Amino acid sequence: MKKIVRILTFVLLLVMLFPTAADAATPYQTHTFMAKAANALYSPDAYVPDVSVDYRYMGLSADFSELADLHVDCDGNVYLVDSGSGKSKVVVLDRYYKLIGEIKTFQNDQGVNDSFSGCKGIFTTEDSIYICDTNANRIVIFDRHPDAKGNFSFRRIIQKPNSDLFGEDAIYKPVACAVDSYGRIYVVSSTTYQGVIVMSEEGDFTGFIGAQNVSYNIVDIVWRRFQTEEQLAQQKSYIPTELNNINITDENFIYVTTDNIDAKDRAGAVRSKKGTYSPVKLLNPSGDQIMKRNGFYDPGGNLRGTSSIVDVAIGPEKTWTIIDQKFSRCYTYDYNGNLLFAFGNSGSQLGNLKTVKACDYQGDKLILLDSSQKSFTVYKRTEYGDTLISAIANTNAHQYDKAIEDWTEILKRNSNYDSAYIGIGQSLYRDGKYEEALEYYRSAYDTSNYSTSYKEIRKEWLSKYILLIPVVVIVLAILLVKFSKYATKVNEKTAIKLGKRSLKEELLFVFHVILHPFDGFWDLKHERRGSVRAGVLILAVVILSFFYNGIGRGYIVNSLGSYSTLFAQARTVLIPVFLWVTANWCLTTLFDGEGSYKDVFVATCYALAPLPIFVILSTILSNVVTAEEAGIVSFLLNLGYVWVGLLLFFGMMVTHDYSMGKNILVSLGTILGMAVIMSVAFLFTMLVQKMVGFVSAIIEEISYRV
Repeated sequence: MKKIVRILTFVLLLVMLFPTAADAATPYQTHTFMAKAANALYSPDAYVPDVSVDYRYMGLSADFSELADLHVDCDGNVYLVDSGSGKSKVVVLDRYYKLIGEIKTFQNDQGVNDSFSGCKGIFTTEDSIYICDTNANRIVIFDRHPDAKGNFSFRRIIQKPNSDLFGEDAIYKPVACAVDSYGRIYVVSSTTYQGVIVMSEEGDFTGFIGAQNVSYNIVDIVWRRFQTEEQLAQQKSYIPTELNNINITDENFIYVTTDNIDAKDRAGAVRSKKGTYSPVKLLNPSGDQIMKRNGFYDPGGNLRGTSSIVDVAIGPEKTWTIIDQKFSRCYTYDYNGNLLFAFGNSGSQLGNLKTVKACDYQGDKLILLDSSQKSFTVYKRTEYGDTLISAIANTNAHQYDKAIEDWTEILKRNSNYDSAYIGIGQSLYRDGKYEEALEYYRSAYDTSNYSTSYKEIRKEWLSKYILLIPVVVIVLAILLVKFSKYATKVNEKTAIKLGKRSLKEELLFVFHVILHPFDGFWDLKHERRGSVRAGVLILAVVILSFFYNGIGRGYIVNSLGSYSTLFAQARTVLIPVFLWVTANWCLTTLFDGEGSYKDVFVATCYALAPLPIFVILSTILSNVVTAEEAGIVSFLLNLGYVWVGLLLFFGMMVTHDYSMGKNILVSLGTILGMAVIMSVAFLFTMLVQKMVGFVSAIIEEISYRV
């Protein structure tokens, strides 16, 4: 036993000497999002926590009161803003997070001893420190380079902008600022809703840029017409929401963030990617929004539940990171708006944060500020993260062979990483390998770049067969003219024919109905030019055309590869048709309608006849159009629906011998009747389910007792 105990003790000591996988595990799961659904798609960690820095680590004698902001300058020095009441200060640390000095008090430009009052934000240039002294309604500027004693020299104060655009009673509360390479100052004020305040280097007001949009509903619009001016002035929800933070790139492009977006507006903007209700925007110096949104979703944080975005940091190779205070999470995107990775969680373990407040990059490290813990955590980039940045750098530098190597290495570790497929596709595209690029774009569901490559392939195909295309068009036109003449000839003979019509004659009469609806529907009823069997056959063709559309659409309009079954398409077509026929017949029997149930059914089926033409044509075109031309597909479908709607309207008017006004009322009543029938059917189904459940419960109870 002693030998066994010694051996086990020795083995345990050896295990403790070497780190295990559990030791290296992070307290969060790095992920991206799936293209088909807003579900997390796990990936290797791009950043892992390295160290947590508190006041003791920095060399301070006392803890912070309330940390409000963090900033890293061009030399890697770290600035912390403590906005505590009566204790506002800025702490300056070196690149190793050791104390350089503090900015607490200063002698202002009037020669009077001064101090901060609730400062919230900070920004640095090569030679200056800009501190947002929020409660004092000003920005205080210091020299960035301390003297031998670690003191930072005061330079000047920029007071509230003097402009009529602010209004006499406007409150100026600067919470964040940024300065471009020309010295222009961009200020975010917590009480200013017109957007970012722009000032000259001397502090002269020049205008607003980047105001947020708000949505209106019809009730609000109507109610506002009856409100007084005082009531309207108090309705803050009707004015653009305030921004909360700002950052600026080396090219003088401006990132702004807000956490004041309505949840419904945000949910609708996630897939639309229009950016109107995005919590982060990229503006040029004129205030125009220029952010690229080429990812699957709008780059704005969490997709399930509205994020609370409070800061944005600019990373290497034009990447950028936003922090979500609500979910304690970071989201990093490339310049095109593709999500590279997201990580973070709420908690007290190293790497997790309770109240994330600010973020910034320090070279290949990412620093996140936790206001609740009164500390910041430094995250170091992993080998996976290094490879990812290298791939982006090589792509930006047009070194495509190296970029493909890096992206391939990424895929070895994360086969579900869509950005890697896109990166390889872009490199192949720039090398002229368009066919190969298509496969990688398809793997990443990237319709935009897929369309660009496909356009080049189509251009090459057209150059080869440019002479054949007019020939095909002419042949199709001739065939169409000949068929039209043939159908017209058959319809003319059938019009004077006595006795029963053949199925071919009934089907060819379709082309007369869709082009001459008044004469066509009159003959359809009174001359019996159509039949139920022809109507059923037309319905079958409509169902088959929609089935073809469900399985045959091109990648550009169906990138997710969705499809539909024949049964589903039959249900989609037949239920509305029979609801319409039943509701219309029920209603018209009460309003002197002359059409029978059979007449209504046949007229409805013949009115649907143009739909297969447009559905099939749009499906074929969806396989050859680019993303810019995809609107043609939608236009054809909409044109078909409009045509069918007009035929259906005039068909009912002729069938029942109604006037225009009466037919409009009956048509609206038919739609209402369809809704009533559906409601009754739903209630009946629920009742049957309850009865079946009740009987089943009785049978089960009897079986137990027996």
